[in-house]
Amino acid sequence: MLIKCGYDIAFECPSPTPMMLMLHVRPERQADLQTPEKFIVSPEIPWRTYTDGFGNVCTRLVTPAGVTRFTNAFVIHDSGLPDAVTPDAIQHPVDELPNELLVYLLGSRYCETEKLSELAWSLFGGIQPGWQRVQAIVKYAHERITFGYKHARSDKTAWNAHEEQLGVCRDFAHLAITLCRCMNVPARYCTGYLGDIGLPKDPAPMDFSAWFEAYLGGAWHTFDARHNKPRIGRIQLARGRDATDTAISTAFGTAKLVRFDVTTHEIEST
Repeated sequence: MLIKCGYDIAFECPSPTPMMLMLHVRPERQADLQTPEKFIVSPEIPWRTYTDGFGNVCTRLVTPAGVTRFTNAFVIHDSGLPDAVTPDAIQHPVDELPNELLVYLLGSRYCETEKLSELAWSLFGGIQPGWQRVQAIVKYAHERITFGYKHARSDKTAWNAHEEQLGVCRDFAHLAITLCRCMNVPARYCTGYLGDIGLPKDPAPMDFSAWFEAYLGGAWHTFDARHNKPRIGRIQLARGRDATDTAISTAFGTAKLVRFDVTTHEIEST
């Protein structure tokens, strides 16, 4: 399967503003690119990339005063298979986890494990550890929160989303991640492209999507608390502890978002 992806994003800044972006395909998927990423900054200004501690490709630049536009377009190969379902994946005892995974058991800015631990154990302590327990957490988050773009808020945490019962895809992910960590399952936040492949087209404007991965049976597995069903065609841009580590843009100054168009759809092979 071939998927065409891209975006057209613009920010307006009152003065030169340093920015960091996470808008490139993660290294694991770059071998699948059928055409190179066509990343363009307008007006033309210097930019450079580096790889952060989570393996994300980050772009650094200083925008001039006024509107700066970022566009990208590429075609990527995908297996066309839905997210894998592995019901026999086990939960590892904490003392057997690799050292580098322990950070994904800890609370973080948007994932307050200390506020949700008691609730998590009351809800999921009696469920078989492993895939069954994580799936129960996904189902709970899916049913607890009502989706709506109008419910988006940059400072909303997992606890806030749980109590307000309203949110967007990142809030579903944060809540499920937090509950997993409370139950000693390593969980990390992911963001990227997710089109309506194999589904009726959603009339709402496209956006980048958020989901999460849980470490079970010696591997990372994809879960999506917003949709609560396997999906096709995830193209990951970034991952980390939560949305702090994976923000598509971070401005070190004032930057007003004035354009945001994302596209991702299947195309015919040539």
